[in-house]
Formats: sequence, structure tokens, C-alpha cells
Amino acid sequence: MVDKVIEVRSLVKKYKNFLAVDNLDLDLYKGEILGLLGPNGSGKSTTISCILSLLKNNGGSIKIFGEEMTPDSYNIKKKIGVVFQDIGVYNELNVYENIDYFCALYIKDKNQRKILVKKTIDLVGLGDFVKFKPKELSGGLLRRLNIACGISHKPDLIIFDEPTVAVDPQSRNNILEGIKKLNKEGASIIYTSHYMDEVESLCDYIVILDKGKIIAKGDGESLKDTINLKEKISFESDDLSKDLIEKIKAMDSLIDFSIKGRNCKLSFSKDSNILDLVDILNSSETKYDHLSSSRPSLNDVFLELTGKELGD
Repeated sequence: MVDKVIEVRSLVKKYKNFLAVDNLDLDLYKGEILGLLGPNGSGKSTTISCILSLLKNNGGSIKIFGEEMTPDSYNIKKKIGVVFQDIGVYNELNVYENIDYFCALYIKDKNQRKILVKKTIDLVGLGDFVKFKPKELSGGLLRRLNIACGISHKPDLIIFDEPTVAVDPQSRNNILEGIKKLNKEGASIIYTSHYMDEVESLCDYIVILDKGKIIAKGDGESLKDTINLKEKISFESDDLSKDLIEKIKAMDSLIDFSIKGRNCKLSFSKDSNILDLVDILNSSETKYDHLSSSRPSLNDVFLELTGKELGD
């Protein structure tokens, strides 16, 4: 049986009369990357803070590595790395000194720490910037430094909260590849992000929260199967007659049909509709191009389940 790294049962967190987390169950298994998603105010940050014992929960239980998590569980906390969205480094220290400082909070042996710091610098791609102060780094490099400080002690459990917010494409790719490498080396990970493509490429399992409750969970493909939308078709045309539009609207299983300029988008509750659409377009001798069909995305799942875009 696969070991559970995190086991949360019936978690409740209230702020006066506001129920932020409502009877939540959550599991993270060894070697897994768990995507934790939800619109702003859904309870993600509160859940993570309770798991880390940064907030006191009003009910339920939290176990990490099979032990009850409390504010004084230092034997557990030394196995955890946390990378918050807000940058938390020391401006008076350079890159190397920052990473070494945070590593020293857990690793006292200088020789061991030197090895870990060097490995972390290589992992996040900061080898050319070890003597730079934080104010001398670009936003993407500063984000990499923030990550390095959170993982330098080689934790078994890492929580990443929006690690690629507002970074350049090169830094984003570096961060994502680094997370994959950490996972391959044995780290179990909780990952939150507003970028659905990251979640789809990284996460083995996904949990969607809304209003403090889990409203869906599973891998990416199984989540897509839970929603009404099954196929999206798009094409371009500036030759659509009223009669043709009515024929398209009459297609079986059509959920939505929108036209913006020459861009046409269709949504269906079943798949394999593209040949029927081609027949309709060709029968009316309509000129069109860039016709394509796709499965629903994880963003479509999120939008249908919550009624919101992920960034809302």
C-alpha cells in the first residue's frame, strides 16, 4: 500500500460566522504531485495554513507522515518545504547567503549544507548569480531564489503556492522542470496555480475547492469526463448566412454557438461532431478555414463547476 504523506479528515476552519473550510478530507500520497485549485476565497490558502499548523483549525484531524500535526511538531516541520507566493528573502544577503541561511535552519553540518546549497543553486539555475543581492535580480530570478530558499534542505514534502506568478517564460520553464526533478528524486508535492496548463502537465491528481468544500477530484482526464462539455470546435468564416446559422444551431447535442467577427466557436455535449459540421458547411458552399476540434480543457472543467475563471 502506498504511504500517505498527508491525511486530513473533517477539517473545519471558521472566522467568526464565516466557514472558510467545511468538513474537508484530503490525502497526499508518497511521490504524488497534488494540484489544489479553487477561485479566490475558495479556502485553498486556509487549508494549507491549517495543514502547516500556521492556523488553528476548529475541527477535524491532520496527520503528516503518519503523525498528528501541531504547532510544536518540529520533527515533522523539518521535513517540509514551503514556497509561498510572496517573496520572503533577506535583501542584505546575496543569493548564496540567502539559500545557505534558510538551509541552516534545518541542516547544521556545514559540509552537508554546502553540498545541498550547491545542488539547489544548480537546480534553479542561479549559478551565475550567487553574489547578486535580491534587488539586483529580475522578477523571474527572484522567484527562483524564493523557491531555492524553501527547498534547500531537501524536504520530503514541498508545498508550492503560485510559484510561477509574473515570471518570464525562461524562468517559468526552469521552475517547472525543477519541480519535476524534485518529484523524481522523491519529494511529494502540493501545487497551487492559476495556470491550468501547468496543473495538467505536472499534477497526478487534482482537487478543486469552492466555498470551503471539495467539489471535484481526480486526474485531469477523469475530471474532464465529469462535465457536460465533451467537444469544442472552432473555425473562421465571413460567409455565414442566416439560414446556415440556423442549421448549425439545430445540430444535435449543441450546447453553445458563438460568433465574434469571423471567429466561430461551438460546444457540444457529445464528441465526434466535426464531420456533421463539415457536411453542413459544404452543402451551403460556405468558405471557411482553420477548422479544428478539441477535448475540453481543465479550465473548461473549472469554469463549468465553479462558474468562475480560475483567476476570479
